[in-house]
Amino acid sequence: MKLNYKRTFLVGFAFLSICAFWQLYDNIIPLILLNTFKLTSGTSGYIMAADNVLAMFLLPFFGSLSDKCKSRMGRRMPFILGGTFSAVILMNTLPILDNAYFSRPGGLIFIGFICVLGALLIAMGLYRSPAVALMPDVTPKPLRSKANAIINLMGAIGGIIYLIITSFMYSSPKTSGLEHIDYVPIFMIISAIMAFSVVLLALTVKEKKITDELAKLEEEEEQPSDAASDEGVHEKKKPEVVRSLIFLLCSISLWFIGYNAMTTWFSTFATTAWNMSLGAANLCLTVATGGAILSYIPVGIISSKIGRKKTILAGTVLLASCFAVSFMFTLMSDTFNPVLYLVFALVGLAWAAINVNSLPMVVEMCSSKDIGKFTGYYYTFSMAAQIVTPILSGILMEKIGLSVLFPYSALFVLASTITMLFVMHGDSKPEVPKDKIEMIGGADD
Repeated sequence: MKLNYKRTFLVGFAFLSICAFWQLYDNIIPLILLNTFKLTSGTSGYIMAADNVLAMFLLPFFGSLSDKCKSRMGRRMPFILGGTFSAVILMNTLPILDNAYFSRPGGLIFIGFICVLGALLIAMGLYRSPAVALMPDVTPKPLRSKANAIINLMGAIGGIIYLIITSFMYSSPKTSGLEHIDYVPIFMIISAIMAFSVVLLALTVKEKKITDELAKLEEEEEQPSDAASDEGVHEKKKPEVVRSLIFLLCSISLWFIGYNAMTTWFSTFATTAWNMSLGAANLCLTVATGGAILSYIPVGIISSKIGRKKTILAGTVLLASCFAVSFMFTLMSDTFNPVLYLVFALVGLAWAAINVNSLPMVVEMCSSKDIGKFTGYYYTFSMAAQIVTPILSGILMEKIGLSVLFPYSALFVLASTITMLFVMHGDSKPEVPKDKIEMIGGADD
């Protein structure tokens, strides 16, 4: 049995579109809220947390709804197409309202902006879960690690595409001295990429035909697999394993609180405190993303030799140290130091060490029958953290100052190191796969 690489890359275009959108959303919406609508950091934080609040309800709802869909196109594709094209229309309305408010401020325009923003988040929720479910739908169980690796790479490419485009379109020479920045072009480009991606997916991946074929294969293999997985189920529910799971889930929340605060507020910090252009600020995030991509395979090799827990601990210590070093640079100077590019590359390495190993550790503590439920635990705790941190960090930045961002992130990541020390299970040391790409996505079981 071999992975259909071409089909998996094509499925990955759905993730590419999603990641490109969220990179734009997290990067530009805070700037519009602060600079155009003159909201406080705290109020902006509440609005930025809305997508995660909605996601906790919308993702399971639309995921379950797509399970019951009996369209001729398949279960997921109608949601992916409908959600994407709704999002494309709505997202291009936002910079128009932004420009209109700058030209003639008015309460109705602001209300309209918030309403469109809410509708956009619902549209993204409409196809996010079905897009996530599409990969396992069209991929045999033994091959999902390789497929997940490709999906992660495609998502990273989507984020980098946005960052590279903005680095050129919104560089310092082009934005310096402008009273207001027009974001219409970047929204149009990213929406075009999103539309192209899902149209290509729909034309090349015949979901219903593939899933019907795989359903027969799954039926043949399901019984032996389930029988084998039943052994040791009760052992995995021992109290000490439950304690390890709780500490691991707490660790996941803590490092997401620290890291997501940085991804949400860094562009705001850099453009305000360091007087950087949006393009220059995004170059730092591009370096971090590139550092993560380059680190996936080395991290996989290291974790197979020293274990997942030690690799995660090394990642949390390095990540907290990078944020602490960045804070020291803010104390020494009010301008950006190019040395920080190296620091951000190390941020990418640290995040890869954490992210590649955390979900496999969670599902290692359950039987094959509970993988979906335990994966749900992972996303519940990570999503809850991403709801809390834009609000909390935004309030602190408003009350104390922008410079609190780096120590805030460092302290929460350091706290995750402490809770991680109490995790005593889920740390298997698998042999290095012959196919190195398999290590990027982590284990499926």
